[in-house]
Amino acid sequence: MSSAYILYSDFEIHIPYSQSLKQKRQVVQRLKDRLRNQFNVSVAEGSSLEDWQRAGLALVMVGSSRKQLDSQQNALEAFILEVVDAEVVWLSREWV
Repeated sequence: MSSAYILYSDFEIHIPYSQSLKQKRQVVQRLKDRLRNQFNVSVAEGSSLEDWQRAGLALVMVGSSRKQLDSQQNALEAFILEVVDAEVVWLSREWV
């Protein structure tokens, strides 16, 4: 029987130039699409839904190797810090 590992992470971004929920949702949707396409992760916006300049996102990855998931998470975090059109307030990860 093989083991499955689940890695949950969440992060919050601040979008200082956003003047509306529509503008914020464009930034968030673009980021979610890029994360899904590049890293094949499940992504959902989970907090600060009505705040124009903040967004909280949650990510989940499932795999058979903890080392591989950890490596993918490091790459994902570097990607978020590099390409997001906003300021990353915090990032966290947790093994489930």
